[in-house]
Amino acid sequence: MLRAGDRVAVSVPASSANLGPGFDAVGLGLGLRDEYAVHVTSGPGLVVEPLGEGVEELPVDETHLVARALRTALEACGLGWTEELAEEGLGLHLQCRNAIPMSAGLGSSAAALVGGLALGFALARGGSLTEADLVLVNTHAGVAEGHPDNSSASVYGGMTVSWMPSPTTVRTARLTVHEGIEPLVLLPQSTRLSTSTARGVLPAVVPRADAVQQAARAALLTHAMTADPTLLLDATQDWLHQEQRRGVYPESMGVVDELRSLGHAAMVSGAGPAVLVLARAAVAEAVVAEVRSWGRTWRVLRPGVATTGVQVEASDPHH
Repeated sequence: MLRAGDRVAVSVPASSANLGPGFDAVGLGLGLRDEYAVHVTSGPGLVVEPLGEGVEELPVDETHLVARALRTALEACGLGWTEELAEEGLGLHLQCRNAIPMSAGLGSSAAALVGGLALGFALARGGSLTEADLVLVNTHAGVAEGHPDNSSASVYGGMTVSWMPSPTTVRTARLTVHEGIEPLVLLPQSTRLSTSTARGVLPAVVPRADAVQQAARAALLTHAMTADPTLLLDATQDWLHQEQRRGVYPESMGVVDELRSLGHAAMVSGAGPAVLVLARAAVAEAVVAEVRSWGRTWRVLRPGVATTGVQVEASDPHH
């Protein structure tokens, strides 16, 4: 049962999906985090307060993605939504502080889903989440996204490999990234791209030879990421989605081509247009210098790997 003054805060990491051949299955948590908080108030209704990235574009009502996920979790726990809470003289104040760039291929929508679900389950549990709760968050978020690559990385951090045995089941294997790998994120200053646009250009059928190549590289990717980073260039080669999307992010693919020609494991991050470089730590500085030497309008982020996923912080309600 909720009481006025109850408050829970969470932070959720950004993520990069696919890592080349791991299409819709592989994710990597990145050390750039959104922060969300929900406060139970003594006045009915929902107040949504967005802050940070994309604030001018985000809704301030229950259609906000974090609010929708929060509702899912509260209703799953039998607590109801604003109408039921109002009957008890309660309301909700939701604050969303966004640091993850939106429509960039860094999992902002998956982070919002994970964050809202974590807030709801943590609020229902009195301010903490069990491992079983994380499984629920992972499942709800993965089903909502339709492909649990980004969401699982936001739930657990590190590298994740996820699959869906059924339309309502998500399973995730959690891998530890080799310490000699530093992820670099290259962001075009102006270009943005919706996931639906990027997915809309993919063909329904792929050649068998391409599928065979992809399976081999996806298997190699798990080895390169966890044990032998010297294999990353080969391990991040893709046949199923990047070339097919070249027309919707030509500038990004130009950067991928240029860096790969220099021996660096570059790929489009998720649905783009951000580019991810899985640099060996010894050459990360050289990659950054190379990108900056182009004089193009690309931001270079060095977020590091998020070794932890969604983090819950229960605070003193009277603070």
